[in-house]
Amino acid sequence: MPRAIVVVPCYNEARRLNMRAIQDFGRRSGAAELLFVNDGSRDETLELLEHLNRANPRDFSFLHLGQNRGKAEAVRLGMLLAVRSGADYVGFWDADLATPLADIEPFCKLLEGKPHIDCVIGTRMRLLGHAIDRQPLRYWLGRVFANVASLALGVKIFDTQCGAKLFRVTPELTAVLGQSFSTRWIFDVEMFARMKRLRASAMRSVLREAIYEFPLDAWRDVAGSNVKGRDFAKASFELARIYWRYLRPGASYDGTADGGDLIVHEPADKSGQKAA
Repeated sequence: MPRAIVVVPCYNEARRLNMRAIQDFGRRSGAAELLFVNDGSRDETLELLEHLNRANPRDFSFLHLGQNRGKAEAVRLGMLLAVRSGADYVGFWDADLATPLADIEPFCKLLEGKPHIDCVIGTRMRLLGHAIDRQPLRYWLGRVFANVASLALGVKIFDTQCGAKLFRVTPELTAVLGQSFSTRWIFDVEMFARMKRLRASAMRSVLREAIYEFPLDAWRDVAGSNVKGRDFAKASFELARIYWRYLRPGASYDGTADGGDLIVHEPADKSGQKAA
């Protein structure tokens, strides 16, 4: 069975971490391990992650960053650690569990059943019978941004910013993660831009054939989000930076690695031992 590790970035999440839902996931699901990244939190987040790890080291591990690096870098470093730990699939999930953890299993099954797909992304579509609860302003701003991002990427993606994504581990993904992201708010789009550039350089299939959009059955806005309405304006400037760096004619990206020293509590393998 393929091994999946899902990164959960955490910055001052002590009041929002749903410990019961996380612990239930660990007890009931063998679909994936959760790798929490404590991104320099100043509250009790680290203590909660230590508790989860002690109670279930097989399914819950954590990476501690002594200083706040931002969500983009926390996700990147966590995914690199997951790749280094021998995962077949790696991804990231928002700590507020706006997307239920139960959706990780169908994401894994899609990658397993569709070998030509390299990425499954959660898609918040307001379909009949689906419980997608989004604030109206955020919904419309998100629709505008997704359309503009799709134009820049040259690939129609309905929801670029949903915080639930899972990738197949490939040399291409390692290269995508090789350098720190130049953006803070829309690193998801930057990942897709890097994928597109690398696939074009290697003369592989086009990006749209590597992505599967998964309509979520449920999603909800959770109070206390660090993302504010004004951040959509910042995202517009970051999108222009992404286009100039990766997508304009003549742009290039080779994914050269840039390492770093980390204080690590590595994911356990399926026998319960710490990964080398």
